[in-house]
Amino acid sequence: MGEQRVGTVTHYFGKPHVAIVDITAGELRVGDTIRVAGAHSDFTQEVGSMELEHAPVDSAKVGDSVGIQVSERAREHDDVFRVTSD
Repeated sequence: MGEQRVGTVTHYFGKPHVAIVDITAGELRVGDTIRVAGAHSDFTQEVGSMELEHAPVDSAKVGDSVGIQVSERAREHDDVFRVTSD
């Protein structure tokens, strides 16, 4: 399994467990598996849903800032990787 860095966490909301991710490379889609990694974070999960400006979207591209519901606490500056099957 490989990984491609797709973005960075810029904010985290604790009550809804949502990370705001700036997409800086590649593309991210609902259904992709991501890994969030930083100094105090390291977890893998499937992207169940994404929102762009409070509207549901199926994919995000470079320049988008999307909200992703996460299973664990993410922190600002954490890297977000898309897990690939190769």
